Amino acid sequence: QLQLVESGGGLVQPGGSLKLSCTASGFSLDYYAVEWFRQAPGKEREGVSCNSCCGGSTNYADSVAGRFTISRDNTKNTVYLQMDRLKPEDTAVYYCATDQFSSSCPIPRKYLELWGQGTLVNVSS
Repeated sequence: QLQLVESGGGLVQPGGSLKLSCTASGFSLDYYAVEWFRQAPGKEREGVSCNSCCGGSTNYADSVAGRFTISRDNTKNTVYLQMDRLKPEDTAVYYCATDQFSSSCPIPRKYLELWGQGTLVNVSS
């Protein structure tokens, strides 16, 4: 069974850090781009950061650039999202996704068919 599983969410105070993980099973992430999204209550899902395979490019939404870092460890079949200097407006359910086809970012939205179940990040004092 092909799936992505996110983990690492939780409650954190403003200014704090969290590291999210997106681990694939049933297939290898080695040659595919992976993107992180988030959806806050009452808002549309938005792209946060994308990581190309094979040492390729990464990109970030303006709202997280300079605070979030995306990376991957192919030995663990996992893509990470390190989130620093968190703000209350970062509160959302975070998802990772891939189309199992694109190797570079951006991933065409209409082909994003494999999603994780999401992990909740709550930034609050």
